[in-house]
Amino acid sequence: MSPALVLRRIATTCLKAPSRAALGGSGFSATPAIRRRVVGASQTRTMSSVTTHASLSIVSTSQAPAAIGPYAQGIKAGDLLFCSGCIPLNPETMQVVEGGVEAQAEQALKNLKAVVEAGGAELGKVVKTTVFLKSMDDFVAVNGVYAKVFGNHTPARSAVEVARLPKDVLVEVEAIVSLK
Repeated sequence: MSPALVLRRIATTCLKAPSRAALGGSGFSATPAIRRRVVGASQTRTMSSVTTHASLSIVSTSQAPAAIGPYAQGIKAGDLLFCSGCIPLNPETMQVVEGGVEAQAEQALKNLKAVVEAGGAELGKVVKTTVFLKSMDDFVAVNGVYAKVFGNHTPARSAVEVARLPKDVLVEVEAIVSLK
């Protein structure tokens, strides 16, 4: 199937966009959010400008590593703070901390704490975490570090083994936090 046909099918099926003919044969398939132009066998994309809704606020701190992609360290939505996955990067050097999974878990949780605090909360208000592990064999070691960091507070949690994490780290932790 040609790229033009794929784009046309996506636009008309999923996005309910006008067809090429309806656009006067301009070569564009468009919606208010996305415009695609097919140039020969290749395609280029022009995305409209999307801004953060006024009901959301971005949380950012230099005490945690800068985002390594197009995302925020955290987003406040109402009475909740959604923290992006924190990996064990040193915020000053942006390098993975040396040591094994325990050192990495400690740094990832330190980074998470910095984002939580920048969002105006504390670790005792964490509602749920998700722990991503390179190997489930590291579960016990990470659990030990996690228990030291959270103390008597035991948020709901999921722990999953994944094939690969950013920068080939061994652990990543994300959280949802109450702001009340």
